[in-house]
Amino acid sequence: MNADERAIVEAIDQQGLLAALSELVAIPSLGGTPEEQAAQEAVAVLMRRCGLEVEQWNLDLPTLYAHPACSWELPRERGLGVVGSLGSPGAGRDLIFNGHVDVVPAGDLANWTYPPWQTTLTNGRIYGRGTTDMKGGLCCAIFAAKALRDAGVALQGRLVIQSVIGEEDGGLGTLGAILHGPQADGAIVIEPTELKIAPLQAGAHNFRLTVYGQAAHGCVREEGVSAIEKFFPLHQAILHLERERNQRFRHPLYARYTTPYPICIGTVHAGTWASSEAESLVAEGRYGIAIGEDPLVARRELEATIAAVVAADPWLREHPPRLEWWGGTFDPAATPQDHPLVQTIAASYTDATGNPTRFEGMTYGADMRLLANTAGIPTVLFGPGDVRTAHRPDEYVTLDDLLSCTRTLALTALRFIGNA
Repeated sequence: MNADERAIVEAIDQQGLLAALSELVAIPSLGGTPEEQAAQEAVAVLMRRCGLEVEQWNLDLPTLYAHPACSWELPRERGLGVVGSLGSPGAGRDLIFNGHVDVVPAGDLANWTYPPWQTTLTNGRIYGRGTTDMKGGLCCAIFAAKALRDAGVALQGRLVIQSVIGEEDGGLGTLGAILHGPQADGAIVIEPTELKIAPLQAGAHNFRLTVYGQAAHGCVREEGVSAIEKFFPLHQAILHLERERNQRFRHPLYARYTTPYPICIGTVHAGTWASSEAESLVAEGRYGIAIGEDPLVARRELEATIAAVVAADPWLREHPPRLEWWGGTFDPAATPQDHPLVQTIAASYTDATGNPTRFEGMTYGADMRLLANTAGIPTVLFGPGDVRTAHRPDEYVTLDDLLSCTRTLALTALRFIGNA
């Protein structure tokens, strides 16, 4: 690292970063709630404290809902967009850091060792809902920008930090930020990647399968038809399809995964009474889509699988299940590994940490698909924490990951945008 780069790394405000993360975790910013907006307002205040130029606006929800790239699951009466920036358009490239404030529910609090809505630092780990997914990464982005400012570095272009809502249920906030602008020459979504550089993001489309039976009193159940029993062969066929698809679609950056494109049945609801045959069943899930795969072609494979089971069952032929595509729609996205942004992050990570760079594709859906596919911006996933700790009790990120990520982002911004 040269003198300017060392000054930036040394300027990182560790205590400020931890305080900011604590402040954001304390806001239970579940998607579609007023707290989601409160978190955005808190981020705007934080950005201003860190010396960024901040813009806030109310999302134009009707326009977003009508956009072909929009997907959502949770109702919202309003949404707030927040963008902080450092520098201005010039001779250098512009770079986006993107992070979301919405989190998933904490679930049964009895399963948590540490309170979910406050940070707890112990043994180098920081516990709390959103520490990994992804308020920790968002704070890294903000404090990387602060380090650039505090070190007195003038950028040739502009660093833009998008703080967005609605990522967990489809990406509404990032689509709003894209349509609002500004655009850029590259983007990094600070999702948890274990500090691996991820130029690939798998796709995931939500689906709902409704199976119909015939109600009957439980004492004469053979005179009815159980929708639960009719679901069993459909589920087995879906699992077979999952195995076949994951054997067919292989990529070297997913080498450690046997199932990089899962088909997950997440919820099943059936019946109305314990002593009645279930007259209907509704199963909801997510359908993994491979890198480079046409999502519409992928959908047709599930539709054909369901149709084959239906054709082999007399009851299902007469009472065909209903398959719907709904909610979150995350298409796969990719950026070439030799792209300047990818290579800049790789070199910056090694210089910032002394560790070798690791490349890997991510199996989860994320807002990379909107930045890369809809906006046409070369995009990479890179951030602190492991997604395996997210969406579960005792979510945590390590302090080392937060600091390593912040240093890497700061160096990447300087090197990709350029020093004036």
